[in-house]
Amino acid sequence: MVTTVSRKGQTVVPADIRLQFHIASNTKLDWISDGETIRVIPIPVDAIGGAKGIARGSGLSRTLREERRQERSRG
Repeated sequence: MVTTVSRKGQTVVPADIRLQFHIASNTKLDWISDGETIRVIPIPVDAIGGAKGIARGSGLSRTLREERRQERSRG
């Protein structure tokens, strides 16, 4: 899906994505850049509760620790 950025730096999150990821008005989005690509992650209102159980067995916690290590090494 392609959207356009306005002069004010605003863009639209397409409806299918808003529905799929439960993005509503006032949902916070975390923009993560690795220098080549950008990821947009919706942050649940209860971020701790939303993350419970996700990391267990999925390798997610290991991935997050590695990403943090890389960010620290970049300065």
